[in-house]
Amino acid sequence: MASKFTDEINLAEQAENLGRVALKAGLIPSFVVRHFPDSWEFYIPDEKAEQLTPEEAYLHLKKMVDENENS
Repeated sequence: MASKFTDEINLAEQAENLGRVALKAGLIPSFVVRHFPDSWEFYIPDEKAEQLTPEEAYLHLKKMVDENENS
């Protein structure tokens, strides 16, 4: 199985897309993505006050969306 991620920017974009899906499904009330030249920071208000890396955000949001689709 080929990886969907070719670099960190692609991973961050996928995490942002999952955030939109989770938002539309009502799984999260909002999310914030801060774009910097060399990195992105993700925040999901009301869950944690700390920032998430693109990898952490992707895994967290992917699990949330998958669980919602399977329920």
